[in-house]
Amino acid sequence: MHFALTEEQQMIADAAHQVAESELKPVAAELDATGNRPLLLEKLKKLAELGFMGINIAPEFGGTGADTITFSLVITALARGCASTATTTSVTNMVAEVIQTIGSERQKSRYLPKLCSGEYAAGSFCLTEPGSGSDAAAMRTRAAKQGDNYILNGSKLFISSAEFAGIFLVWAITDPNAPKGKGISCFLVEAGTPGLIIGKAEEKMGQKASVTNEVSFQNCQVPSSSLLGAENKGFRIATGELAGGRIGIGSLALGIGLEALDQARDYIQQREQFGKPLAHFQGLQWQLVDKYTEMEAARLLLLNAAWQKDNGQSFAAAASMAKLFASEKANEACYTALQLHGGVGYTKEYPLERMTRDVRLTTIYEGTSEIQKLILARHFLKNIR
Repeated sequence: MHFALTEEQQMIADAAHQVAESELKPVAAELDATGNRPLLLEKLKKLAELGFMGINIAPEFGGTGADTITFSLVITALARGCASTATTTSVTNMVAEVIQTIGSERQKSRYLPKLCSGEYAAGSFCLTEPGSGSDAAAMRTRAAKQGDNYILNGSKLFISSAEFAGIFLVWAITDPNAPKGKGISCFLVEAGTPGLIIGKAEEKMGQKASVTNEVSFQNCQVPSSSLLGAENKGFRIATGELAGGRIGIGSLALGIGLEALDQARDYIQQREQFGKPLAHFQGLQWQLVDKYTEMEAARLLLLNAAWQKDNGQSFAAAASMAKLFASEKANEACYTALQLHGGVGYTKEYPLERMTRDVRLTTIYEGTSEIQKLILARHFLKNIR
């Protein structure tokens, strides 16, 4: 396999690193402490102007026209600056990719330019419900056909960016008599549609500036033209895009883990104890080396999954392995980095305590680590009765 990045991939990755350093890292603590919405929206608009809200979207719709490898590189770079902003970027790209892959020409022309340009600050992915998380097929939201419209009723939970999203991908049951997971459809619902109700923001442990809300539908009427893809075929859309989203979240975890290790590396070279820098102690050196090695392995798993996706191969198992390994090892990297800082790592004076809170979520959303193991067990054991 050829491991070198193309000139375009390297150029876009470098641009993402620059914007992370200049635009995101300086405001990450402020966004974490206050959730400053105007500041967050300002940074999201900047990212859109640089082409990071439509990385895999065709230029004809305002996108960058890059590949999944580039997407992974960008999310990793942005996460080194601010995990909350990187999450919003990743989810918005997911929404745009679903529309590009499944949507009609009218839907693509109507919504993709708005997502890519930043006219829509974000897109939201409405799948999880109060009674269905990992078991997404157990959703209860309904969409009843009424003439040329559908009437949506139900509730979604933990919806990223719902407060300022311009477009929502919403999954609902359209055939309640179908077997589980077979009668589900996907709809495009614009912000401001009557009956679309955004609940209060959740108070979270980390990634605080990535706004997360409950979204309810109360007799929410949408036209038949808002149906994305074929009726009753929507669950396949969700499962397919979740596999791609796992590359995004794994990349995000990698970025946080690498930044934490870099912070620790710099700190132990400056901090002295017993008459010499901490970096001179072999035990601490080995801790750092082990974690950097694991982050490099995570990077290779992610790029392999991205490469498989770009080359039209079945990539779901590779994405699950990459997400599982990257998120779990990034958590360990952040805890090791915090430990190498000693007491100051536990204070808000240093960014490690924020990174340690931010990285924790990566083992939960887009499929928990346990769900990844279930997916992989089925993959590896599929020929065994």
